[in-house]
Amino acid sequence: MGAGDHLRRRARLRAAADRRRALGARWIAPPAAGVDRRRDGPPAARGAARPLEPRRDPAPPAQLALDPVRRARHAGRAAPGVPTVGSNNWNGGLAATRHLVGLGHRRIAVVSGPEDVLCSRARVDGYRSAHDEVRLPRDPSLVRWGDFDADGGYLHGRELLSRPDRPTAIFAGSDYQALGVMRAARELGLRIPEDLSVVGYDNLSISRWFDPAITTVNQPLREMAALATQMLLTLSDGGVPASTRVELGTELVVRSSTAPPATP
Repeated sequence: MGAGDHLRRRARLRAAADRRRALGARWIAPPAAGVDRRRDGPPAARGAARPLEPRRDPAPPAQLALDPVRRARHAGRAAPGVPTVGSNNWNGGLAATRHLVGLGHRRIAVVSGPEDVLCSRARVDGYRSAHDEVRLPRDPSLVRWGDFDADGGYLHGRELLSRPDRPTAIFAGSDYQALGVMRAARELGLRIPEDLSVVGYDNLSISRWFDPAITTVNQPLREMAALATQMLLTLSDGGVPASTRVELGTELVVRSSTAPPATP
């Protein structure tokens, strides 16, 4: 690897680390302490802890994985038997959509993450369940798969909101996607929440300071990181975690970006 390649690789890793700190992480632990299979060079000494690396596939930037499960993460889920720490994404999608339905919205779009990522599908499944429980018809064209980034939220938002039968509410799969949707709405002359309600996901600090403040689904990111760290330490000492799969609860945080739909 040349000096230029090395510098570019370090820059990419630094950028990924910055985004990880902003978004939190879903941790996937190695199946057991052992050989550290690094991308470059010979295997490290047995028993050495493997540092986490940012994902390099289209999965959400908030997710991380270790080399022993690199192939599994491309499918958006951990390999069987691999300890994981996550949150209840289905319940988050259900709560967000129930909130919008309860406000009176009947045309609700969802802009989620990649379709092959488990948490993306779970959030969309929750969105669908909220429709089904009140027998509200679902329009498949209002379901969009993105990349959890603001750019994706903006592009899908422009497409959805330019339709003659545009949705009156959009549930975004991340707070960054929600920001993209809100920018698209403003460019099209739509007011939030008067003309469009928007719900995000993650409850990042920026969601409180944006105008209007974003209604969002809170993930317990600190608790997830603490449990994942404890799990990794247990595995590195040769122990067995008390549970191989931990799923923490989510909750809806209602702010100013949602309101009843405007009356015709």
